[in-house]
Amino acid sequence: MTPLIIAFVALGSAATAQDWKPLFDGSSLTGWRETAFTGRGKVRVEEGQLILGAGGPMTGVTLAKSEFPSQYEVRFEAQRKLGGDFFASLTFPVGTAHLTWVTGGWGGDIVGISSIDGWDASDNETRSYYNFELGRWYSFRLQVTPARIRAWINDEQVVNVAIAGRELSLRRGEIGLSAPFGFASYNTEGRVRKIEWRALRQ
Repeated sequence: MTPLIIAFVALGSAATAQDWKPLFDGSSLTGWRETAFTGRGKVRVEEGQLILGAGGPMTGVTLAKSEFPSQYEVRFEAQRKLGGDFFASLTFPVGTAHLTWVTGGWGGDIVGISSIDGWDASDNETRSYYNFELGRWYSFRLQVTPARIRAWINDEQVVNVAIAGRELSLRRGEIGLSAPFGFASYNTEGRVRKIEWRALRQ
């Protein structure tokens, strides 16, 4: 099977709902690779879902090849099927740097961006708390620009942080293997579906 190569091109006009493009075909790992985490669990695709089996500790997938514009949005749906920690944390590019949107970390309910000025999501101003129910699907949307990062869960804004001129980095450890764009779970079975992206006006 020919690997899927995903090209990201900045659009010349404001993005609309019709501009969303799929990153996951719902039937295979085409275009993705399993992230080489130590002790990773099984990754599989079933019924349109990308399933990250509980690892020891992390399991993940990363886009095999990607190029993002400086301003873009990503949206997806995810659920924590089993376990009590993050289930669909997303590592993503911001210019030449990378950050991670933590979804339900540090015991299951902390949401935020790691790392800003050396501070993890649990310790910086993006930290908030969200009660994720086992087996329930949640919608996630992330907006990235050179000046600001915004994020929503079920249309509720949970992140709105200025990043211009700040130190942006990934947390120490294997999460760096998720770059440039990848999902990860921690001692937890996570499920992700309907992964899409769109470029925003420059």
